[in-house]
Amino acid sequence: MYKHIALPLLLAPAMLLSGCGTYNGGLESLHQPVVQRTDYALDLATSGAALAPGESERLGGWLRAMRPGYGDRISVDDGENGSTAREQVAAEANRFGLMLSENAPVTAGTITPGTVRVVVTRMSANVPSCPDFSRISQPDYQASTTSNFGCATNKNLAAMIANPADLVRGEPGLGTSDPVQITKSIKALREAAPSGGGGTAVKSESTGGGKK
Repeated sequence: MYKHIALPLLLAPAMLLSGCGTYNGGLESLHQPVVQRTDYALDLATSGAALAPGESERLGGWLRAMRPGYGDRISVDDGENGSTAREQVAAEANRFGLMLSENAPVTAGTITPGTVRVVVTRMSANVPSCPDFSRISQPDYQASTTSNFGCATNKNLAAMIANPADLVRGEPGLGTSDPVQITKSIKALREAAPSGGGGTAVKSESTGGGKK
């Protein structure tokens, strides 16, 4: 009699614990990368259609401090002033290997007459809900994966992706393709020596002048 009573009593706490924490009944992790966009703005004085004297140097110092890289966007917003100075800003952006974007994002505050606003847009990706050990892995009576399921994969993806914006919309790709470029890898694979003889390793060639 006592055995029949003790078993349900022992299983009850386990069933209660299995129902706590993050529930994930599907095959796709609930922990997905979150992409955040931040806009950094710098207002520069203009003189006619160009930047005022000394403003190019100030822009260069600001960009060096920002350390823009792949995935960052640089744009110019002149409001309704009609003085863009785009060529000077583009020249500074080229020093960091970036091209000036056509459209600038909307930023807070109005642009003072006689100035232009340079905007650096930067995106970052992270999985803020990881790690998640809120749910015990065993026993589980609700057909749920562990609460930490997918954290390692998605956090690594967020850390390795060069342009976090690709996680939102992806890259459209080129409208055309070069068959010669595409077949290079196939040609190299087919012409490679068998794996027992060195595989696809690059063979060094003598340019002459060495000892025989």
